[in-house]
Amino acid sequence: MMPRWSAPPCRWQSRPEAARSAASSSTRTAAAKADSRSRRNTSEAFQQLCGRWGVVQSMGRVGSALDNAAAESFHSVLKVEYIHRHTFATRAEARLKTATWIADFYNTKRRHSAAGGKPPVEFERIIQEARARTDQEGRAA
Repeated sequence: MMPRWSAPPCRWQSRPEAARSAASSSTRTAAAKADSRSRRNTSEAFQQLCGRWGVVQSMGRVGSALDNAAAESFHSVLKVEYIHRHTFATRAEARLKTATWIADFYNTKRRHSAAGGKPPVEFERIIQEARARTDQEGRAA
C-alpha cells in the first residue's frame, strides 16, 4: 500500500542574527520601516497581478467572520468527502485527482444547500437563463 501524501508540517526557524539585530531600538525602527515598504510593494505587485488576470479582490473588515466562510466551507467539504478517503502516491497525483473530483463531481453532481439543492453548474445555468430573460424583457420594453 502506498503511503498517503501529506504536506510537510510548517515550522518556524529562529535566526540568531535576526534576534541579535532586533535587540537595539534603532534597528527595530529601521526594520519596521523596511517591512512597511516591503508590504506596500508586495501589495501593489499583487494588485497589479490580480488586475492582469481579471481577478476581483475581496476585502472584508477586520474580524469579519463571514469574510472567508465560502472558501473555508469548500475546503472542509473537499477534505472530508475526498482527500481523507483517498490515498495518493505523489503530490502530482493528488493535484490531478483532486482537480478531476472538483470538475467531474463537486461542480456537476454534488448538491449544494446554498444553491437551493442544485449542483453549481445547474445553478449557474438557471441564473444565466434568468439574466437572459431579464435582458430580453428590458430590450423589448
